[in-house]
Amino acid sequence: MTAPKKSSPKAAPNAASKAKPKSKAKSAEPFLRFYHSDELRAKTLAVLGALEEDSDPENHRDTLADLVAELTESGMNYYYLRALKLAKAGFVAEQSARLGMSGAVKLITSVTRKFIVRMDSAQLLVVSRHIRELAV
Repeated sequence: MTAPKKSSPKAAPNAASKAKPKSKAKSAEPFLRFYHSDELRAKTLAVLGALEEDSDPENHRDTLADLVAELTESGMNYYYLRALKLAKAGFVAEQSARLGMSGAVKLITSVTRKFIVRMDSAQLLVVSRHIRELAV
């Protein structure tokens, strides 16, 4: 007798496990967040407000791309470098991590910039709305 085949990790989940209750409030879902400076918070709100209020949000593509880059760097620092400092991993570990993070942030921000500067008004507003949802 042969053993039953194991499902591959790429197998699609069944419909029951895929279904999510539609009445579940967003605030009840698990989340992670990071803290950033009051200055970055003010800048975020100003950039998003200007984009959303402009009759042509495409005027704010570069500014939004710059903001996303700053938020990315701030988040990476909070999630990874702050953890090393709290763990007292040491100067060499922190500097090595900082160097690696710098390269990762540059790569991520160059890619996101390429997409953001090509977005139309509707897409830019979706990104703005998404950032607002994250910045609760």
